[in-house]
Amino acid sequence: MQLKEIDKSRYSKHLKIVFAGIAIVLLAITLAASTIIIQLFGTEGDSHFWFNLAGVVIAAATVVFVLTKLRHHPFMFEVAYVWDLKQILNKIYRKQKKIEEAMLKKKQHDAMIIMNFQYRGSKQLYELDDNTITMVELNSKIKQLDKRMLAAGLSLSTDAFDAGMLDKF
Repeated sequence: MQLKEIDKSRYSKHLKIVFAGIAIVLLAITLAASTIIIQLFGTEGDSHFWFNLAGVVIAAATVVFVLTKLRHHPFMFEVAYVWDLKQILNKIYRKQKKIEEAMLKKKQHDAMIIMNFQYRGSKQLYELDDNTITMVELNSKIKQLDKRMLAAGLSLSTDAFDAGMLDKF
């Protein structure tokens, strides 16, 4: 995955629309499916918990199916990109201790490249979500890593990152 420039206002607008759409569709399909299932299989006086749960499952499956099909639509570009970025950053985070150890103690180039992607990807996410609480600390880590990478003769670009690098850790 490569980091891409994202228009913050467009991302925010599309994210709100997508989440509102998900909520409306979940509500409508859950109510409709539950009502139909209760009418077909329910008996008066019995608990309809399982029928209502079935309606929720049908609605959730429908939403997942539709989002999967619409994932590559231009309207979903920013939302899908951020979703993918969060997934890859989560994978890096789960292996971060081993990666940082390899970067600091063994000075492995792949570890530096992975951490460079993680720091710069996190910075992009923080800026998109207006999460500036830890930005000072993150910028400090970026500066320290930049010095290490330049000393090792590595490019500061995130283009060298490949998710397959994580398999080493």
